[in-house]
Amino acid sequence: MSELEPQAFAPAPATAGAGAPASAKRRRRHYSLLNRRDKLLLATMVGVPLAIFLVIIWGMTFVSVVLSFTNWDGVNPIAFIGVDNYVQLFTTYQFFWPAVFHNVLWLLFFVAFATPMGILLAVLLDRPLRGSGVYQSIFFTPVVLSLAVVGFIWELQYNALDGFINSAMVGMGWMSPNGTIDFLGDPSINIYAVLVAASWRHIGYIMVLYLAGLKSVDPSLREAAAIDGANERQTFMHVVFPVMAPINVVIIVVTVIESLRAFDIAYIINHGKNGLELLSILITNNALSEAGLIGFGSAIAVVLLVISLVPIVIYLTRVMRSEDQ
Repeated sequence: MSELEPQAFAPAPATAGAGAPASAKRRRRHYSLLNRRDKLLLATMVGVPLAIFLVIIWGMTFVSVVLSFTNWDGVNPIAFIGVDNYVQLFTTYQFFWPAVFHNVLWLLFFVAFATPMGILLAVLLDRPLRGSGVYQSIFFTPVVLSLAVVGFIWELQYNALDGFINSAMVGMGWMSPNGTIDFLGDPSINIYAVLVAASWRHIGYIMVLYLAGLKSVDPSLREAAAIDGANERQTFMHVVFPVMAPINVVIIVVTVIESLRAFDIAYIINHGKNGLELLSILITNNALSEAGLIGFGSAIAVVLLVISLVPIVIYLTRVMRSEDQ
């Protein structure tokens, strides 16, 4: 072959592409760290709790919404009556608006007294105080008790005959033995007596939550504030409190939910009647009454659910927004 003769180039090897036959395509094998047994176990561990949650929580919620439009008494066939239960609830049912007022009062009392007191205890116990662990245990003890037990304890303290509070007031000469106060029987004051008893537990709960948040604050922030000449109050209000914004939101949501779902401590006292009406108690008293007003009780439950969703949605919206940022 001469140098001037054009050279013949060999064709490029065929590549597996769109025009290549399917048999020529290289099959990709996907490897997994989980074998079939592991996948089955994982599906069972996740699927079973999820199914139980969907059935018990959202399934029963859906059933309650449906029953709220009926007059079912638990025995006779279900008959749909539209929004009659809601109309009766908002217009003629005499216990509904007092129960709403008591729930709002419960919330305001927690926001104005119990929650700030828990935050104050957390701030005080966050200092290098000798024996702070003992104080934390003392204030946290009511939290591990159920509200039913707390109500029973305070029922003994409030007893008009031989309760500690009346006996102490008589012993100090603040009242005569015949002038004792019936804290739980008087409908004009029993709600406030129950609020004090509920706050005894709520204060410790808030203290633990806020104390955990205070432990995570960067100490350098306080050191920088001290160098700038800020005292403890100024450091907390202008440095620590803004940094604790996520914990503050959690505490607000917890306080609102605790106020809306209040039930145990008021129900053990006269079954929530005689001045202790709450929305949760109205649900129980109607749905489990002899008349069996399950449809009407479900309507109250739906109203309470809608009210409870407001702080939950606000909290979740804030959390998702902060995660996006």
